[in-house]
Amino acid sequence: MNFLTRKVLELKNIRKVYDNGVVANDGIDLTLNQSEIHAIVGENGAGKSTLMNIVFGEIKPTAGTILLRGEQVYFGSPKQAIEKGIGMVHQHFKLVDSLTVAHNIFLGIEPKKAGFIDKNKMIRLTSELAEKYKFRIDPEALVRDISVGEKQKVEILKVLARGAEILILDEPTAVLTPQETEELFTELRTFKETGYSIIFISHKLNEVKSISDKITVIRKGKTLGTYDGSELSESELSNLMVGREVVRSFDKVLVEKGEVVLDIHNLKLVNDFGKKKLNNFNLSLNRGVILGVAGVEGNGQDDLVKCICGLNKEYSGEILICNRDIKKLGISEIRDLGVAHIPEDRMTDGVALDAKISENLISTKLNNNDLKTFNLMSQVKINELSEKLVEDFAISCDSINSTVRMLSGGNMQKVVIAREFSSEPNLIVVNQPTRGVDVGSAESIYRRLLRMRDDGAAILMVSSDLNEILELSDSVIVMYEGEIAAYFESSKSLTEEELGYYMLGIKNQRNDGGISHGS
Repeated sequence: MNFLTRKVLELKNIRKVYDNGVVANDGIDLTLNQSEIHAIVGENGAGKSTLMNIVFGEIKPTAGTILLRGEQVYFGSPKQAIEKGIGMVHQHFKLVDSLTVAHNIFLGIEPKKAGFIDKNKMIRLTSELAEKYKFRIDPEALVRDISVGEKQKVEILKVLARGAEILILDEPTAVLTPQETEELFTELRTFKETGYSIIFISHKLNEVKSISDKITVIRKGKTLGTYDGSELSESELSNLMVGREVVRSFDKVLVEKGEVVLDIHNLKLVNDFGKKKLNNFNLSLNRGVILGVAGVEGNGQDDLVKCICGLNKEYSGEILICNRDIKKLGISEIRDLGVAHIPEDRMTDGVALDAKISENLISTKLNNNDLKTFNLMSQVKINELSEKLVEDFAISCDSINSTVRMLSGGNMQKVVIAREFSSEPNLIVVNQPTRGVDVGSAESIYRRLLRMRDDGAAILMVSSDLNEILELSDSVIVMYEGEIAAYFESSKSLTEEELGYYMLGIKNQRNDGGISHGS
């Protein structure tokens, strides 16, 4: 059989039905060949994650067959999958920040000498592994001190160190710059040429088209088909995923700037290790403006959001919202100023997983008299509002009484969006609005953001999706090492590549005397 077309992994009629009756996978078929990059695309809740977790031994299938190199297998745990040469790199890194790169790569399988960890051998093996796959990385660096792109490489090297020949990559470029993404793709193509097989999961269809030999589309738990990477356009792919025409660009109406809603003066923040997280940070944001905040993760964006929303009070400087200094205000008082917050991590900070959908939707409205009867919360009114929000924001669920835990990631995000946008905010602070969200749900979120902007809200939008930054933002700043490295009055002439240079610190307007805003 031809080396390039030898089947290494076959999934036949995979079916998964959860205890509550939800059908996640409904007879899915997929074939992965040797030396192939095979993309899997689909909406949130389509069944992609369930399918990959079945392959990796984290979830037991209800029915179906898995063939590995022609032999039927069953994995009761990830350890068994790893032993058979399957490795999975999850979207959210699973690294220990306080350990070195080398120790993270060999964690649990450390080389030993006289019963103790052989540190020198671990460093040497890491260097050899990195050199073999052309990864530039310092084995002795602490993970907390390396870039996001380097962390991605550590995760991949972890899998390779355990002998994986089939790599499952879940949203591997979600937090990478265009330059880092292209570097990763070069490395993945090298893997393919040396016999590795790769399953690539992503919502970025331009990247799917760029890197994939084959593309399998999954919708509502079923396989719609497998296509050559060059067979379908991005538009055709998105239409297959969602089942309708998806708008990928928006004509923004011209909105006149209103009054300043957010005014930040000389903001500084130092962490417990003495590192400056925010330094001499100045910013003004007006009504009717979406200000996009770009930057490699870890350059102060999350710290900025937490300071604005009252989650971190350890800063010096001044943050004014609607002309009120918020330093001494509690979170509820800041919300009373008309601040809405869509957090980066919806699972941890955005929802209460084991609470009902209705409870999550009204959790910020407990003092709302419209939900009360005789000064007591009215279940009837809560249900009426919840049903309306579920309909208005197209939240796919069995019932408003279902727990949020049962929703897909995209529908969890819609719960957060519905709760926050329904409060008629003056300032919307949104952090990664569509991370892990499919094109159909993303389109809905974009329309909502633009509608809020048109209605006069001021929007601070932090995003690692540069297409999102360029498409939605009126103005853009780039953060690098806690400072504003660049400010662009308009996003119209910007490119992702140009933003990438500032994100990586290759360019900096401060050095050129070019920052006229936020400095």
